[in-house]
Amino acid sequence: MSKFRKKKKGLPALSTASLPDIVFMLLFFFMVTTKMRETSLLVDTPRLPSATEVKKLENKSLVSTIYVGKAKDTKYGGGYESIQLNDKIATADEVPAFILKARGDIAESEHPFMTTSIKADKESSVGTLADIREKLRDVNALKLSLSTHKGDAIKK
Repeated sequence: MSKFRKKKKGLPALSTASLPDIVFMLLFFFMVTTKMRETSLLVDTPRLPSATEVKKLENKSLVSTIYVGKAKDTKYGGGYESIQLNDKIATADEVPAFILKARGDIAESEHPFMTTSIKADKESSVGTLADIREKLRDVNALKLSLSTHKGDAIKK
């Protein structure tokens, strides 16, 4: 009688049929979850002052942000007097046009809910901030938010 031997089977090869599906799922995941920066900063990233009572802004689509700080490029001037509106360095006199353009982009029923957020470096001049607030008052943009980070306001 002959003996029957079982053939030894190794591990099966890894199936690569589902790899394109996995790659596309990862691609779509990162496309959905990644938020692109809307503006590129022309001023140094503001070192925000500290505050103990902070509140998050609710509807960020109705927020117009004004950056105040030291310009990255010396052609825009020195010191902490640079104001950035969208993607350009501006003066305080250009703030009303910026706000009116932002109002034109949204529905009229949402105008009362618009907020202007000022992200100013803690070394910025108070005079520059006062000029911006005066120009905001001229166009009746009275809802103002000064950006800070949570911490002790007295300690440095």
